[in-house]
Amino acid sequence: MRKSPFRRVVNRVLHLFARYLPGATSIRPSLHRLRGVNVGKNVFIGDDVYLENEHPEAVEIQSGVQISVRAIILAHTRGSGRVVIHKDAFIGPNSVIATCGNRTLQIGEGAVIGAGVVVTRDVPAHVLVTSTAARPVAHVSVPLTRVEKMEDFVRGLVPIRR
Repeated sequence: MRKSPFRRVVNRVLHLFARYLPGATSIRPSLHRLRGVNVGKNVFIGDDVYLENEHPEAVEIQSGVQISVRAIILAHTRGSGRVVIHKDAFIGPNSVIATCGNRTLQIGEGAVIGAGVVVTRDVPAHVLVTSTAARPVAHVSVPLTRVEKMEDFVRGLVPIRR
């Protein structure tokens, strides 16, 4: 369903307020409800959380969910999909949850998504998902801050053999 330009502007203004105003358990969830996000009770939405701008109605956040600072939830990357975060799930800081057209991505009940994790597939209930620990992959022989062309930086990388 196509939204009017007025409704799209209103949704973006509400989204902007929801990202930066205080009230992680009161004002922010209420503003997202006004945008069309299906938000349950006792939901915590941290600072600067980006919740689907174009199709907010494609996001469902069930009761007891906690979404940490700067998390990103996208229900459309190539066409409108749907994201369902089941009750009591925890979404860590700087995590990204993204799905694409005609697909429903589900975060299971009580699941925990760690900091900085990118989720593009369903997460079962009561599961902890963490990202791979940062590990060196190459030696830098030409500092990125000193090159004029990215190719020079890439040519200066020496893979670390394991």
